[in-house]
Amino acid sequence: MTAFGKLVRTTAFRLTLVYLFLFAIFAASLLGYFAWNTRRLITEEITQTVNAETSEINEIYGRRGLYGLARTIESRALRPGANLYLITSPTGQAIAGNVGSLAPGVMATIGWSETAYRRIEDTDDRDHRALVRVIELENGFRLLIGRDLAERRRLFGIVAKAAQWSILIVVVLGLGGGVFVARRVLTRIDAMSGTAHRIMTGDLSERLPVGRSGDELDRLAENLNAMLERIEALMAGLKEVSDNIAHDLKTPLTRLRNRAEEALAKSGCEADYRAALERTIEESDGLIRTFNALLMIARAESGQARGNMDDFDAADVAAGIHELYEPLAEDDGMTLKVKTEAAPIHGNRELISQALANLVENAIKYGKPATQSAGSVVSMDARQITIEARREGDQVLLSVTDRGPGIPEGDRKHAIERFVRLEASRTMPGSGLGLSLAAAVATLHGGELRLGDAHPGLVATLVLPARAGAGDRVAPPMPDVPQKVA
Repeated sequence: MTAFGKLVRTTAFRLTLVYLFLFAIFAASLLGYFAWNTRRLITEEITQTVNAETSEINEIYGRRGLYGLARTIESRALRPGANLYLITSPTGQAIAGNVGSLAPGVMATIGWSETAYRRIEDTDDRDHRALVRVIELENGFRLLIGRDLAERRRLFGIVAKAAQWSILIVVVLGLGGGVFVARRVLTRIDAMSGTAHRIMTGDLSERLPVGRSGDELDRLAENLNAMLERIEALMAGLKEVSDNIAHDLKTPLTRLRNRAEEALAKSGCEADYRAALERTIEESDGLIRTFNALLMIARAESGQARGNMDDFDAADVAAGIHELYEPLAEDDGMTLKVKTEAAPIHGNRELISQALANLVENAIKYGKPATQSAGSVVSMDARQITIEARREGDQVLLSVTDRGPGIPEGDRKHAIERFVRLEASRTMPGSGLGLSLAAAVATLHGGELRLGDAHPGLVATLVLPARAGAGDRVAPPMPDVPQKVA
């Protein structure tokens, strides 16, 4: 397709033609109304002038008779720019006046009419147009008084010429403006199309060009660039997850296979086979938990869980998690406390409960004081884990605080990535997905996961938007029982 063909096919050019057509119709209508109204005003002025002169001449005829009327008509006919005058006898013979010829039947028609005429002194053969009034006098005589319509015709010609030039200028400027706008839009669209083609070939780092005008195309490019950044991040995350699954799940699967082979090769009795099967089931449960955690993270990051959101009180979730994990903490030598206040939110209760449970499990596993492992006596405060739910302004904070070694500030951003396990936790069971799930749930709800320093220890906080217009505390439902995800 040629460049001109592409230009003509653009939406901008077609819209310009539509607006040009509408504007031309409007301009023509406006000029037509002006011409018609001017014509009407001139006709009314002529009518008033002729009526006034007719009344005056009719009065002269009443006082001075036909002879005086003829003398008056002859006198007025000689004036420059005089009106049209004609007196005829009952037989139609001209008696006085300045009209040389009229259209047939004009003098026979009483009243107003528009007719062609020629003056007596005219030297050319052209007919002129006039608006005339014919009245009947006594004894069959008739009087015609009229005025030439040249002024009306001349004004109409001026308006017609102005209309022609106006429409011509509108068409030229409209087409020129349409070509300019279409070329400008087409240039930007071609640039966007080229970028989109490079993105489709695999270069996800490309971005649509954004100008400085801030128009609708710039806003569209900004939104599409934000979408491309999100897609690039998701693709990078998918690649990272695939790599992590290939590396981190290969070890437990290999261990599972080796144990099965060892059981076949070395077990000689039913008890040995049972023990090997129990270890296999335990390893399989760990793999299932890992895959379930990955599925929950995928649901949260893709937004699929938004359809199950409801209004509830985050304080009830914190109380339910405390009741569920308090025995586990005591068995591990820790004390689990809860501090709550009314904190109404709108979200997915199951996912928020799971995220908070992951933070509590991490605190129980990794939040032990450094001296506790050596058998030293530590204070009750050092072994305490606190779950807290509170509202601050338009945010709800769900936090878990422990008194363990914490996470160095430089590793906190890295700690929420999938399958990441820091050096201090590599000797403990887990898959490195707990914080990743909590961060994904917070992002799904328009919030974030913050990792801070408890001096000593770690404070992990789910920052979620509070429910708008929340008043009284929501009635507590039955506590949720989340799936354990390390």
